[in-house]
Amino acid sequence: MSTLVETTWPHDGLAVVTLTDPATPNHNVTWKAIGQLAGALEAAREAGARVIVLASGVEGFWLSHAHLGDLRALMLGEPVEGDGSGWFRACHELSETDVVSIAAISGDTSGGGCELGWACDLRIAETGVRFSQPEVIMGLGTGIGGAARLRRIIGRTATAEMILTGRPMSPERLHALGGVNLVVPKGQAVAAAVEWGRRLAELPAASIAGLKRMLVQGEDMSLPEALENDQAIAQTLFRSPQGLARMQSIQRRYDAGEPMASVLWERPPTE
Repeated sequence: MSTLVETTWPHDGLAVVTLTDPATPNHNVTWKAIGQLAGALEAAREAGARVIVLASGVEGFWLSHAHLGDLRALMLGEPVEGDGSGWFRACHELSETDVVSIAAISGDTSGGGCELGWACDLRIAETGVRFSQPEVIMGLGTGIGGAARLRRIIGRTATAEMILTGRPMSPERLHALGGVNLVVPKGQAVAAAVEWGRRLAELPAASIAGLKRMLVQGEDMSLPEALENDQAIAQTLFRSPQGLARMQSIQRRYDAGEPMASVLWERPPTE
């Protein structure tokens, strides 16, 4: 079986997972491709990735919508190469596990590709790319988060505009709405995502994992429930050997007169 996904390790704990399927027009994601992508994400986590960057190897396109031939065949009960469950497995790996996921959006993205991006924790996009949920134009619906997940990211009004019109939205506008963390010049999304990923991978692993669990588990809780859950997770971090040691080290630096900016941002503590 041909391999459509490559995983590289530019830093300890940081995996870059790149999907490249040049045979598909507009980088539409086939069932074969999504199965391989889900498998690569799972394998990277199991190999020790604490941060994953999701990237595209096709110039001009990030990940586009699901391959319509595969989707139609599935609906008709016809044979399809690959397993459609890969869509749900990939979203789970990006959004529900302790691994922090960063989408390095280097080209146009639409439909299911967009939805994989919405499943990521962080999104870095190049100027000039276009985001769209064009399902309404096709007479279809969003299947893996283009309505439900996106609404939680940019709000109901902007989501309604995207999914009801099908028209593309710029990264600059999405940045203003809270849907994109950083907009970078053309050709720099992967490098910027790797730099963010490197910095995240150098932070205490238990803390990164715990904070992501707060985000994930608190999503559908009431505020009192979420606060209680946050406190339970935080207590485990406060009491951990690493947490206790870092608190002592940082307080000593404060007591010695070192300013907060130096302690936390310019010369942060190391293991």
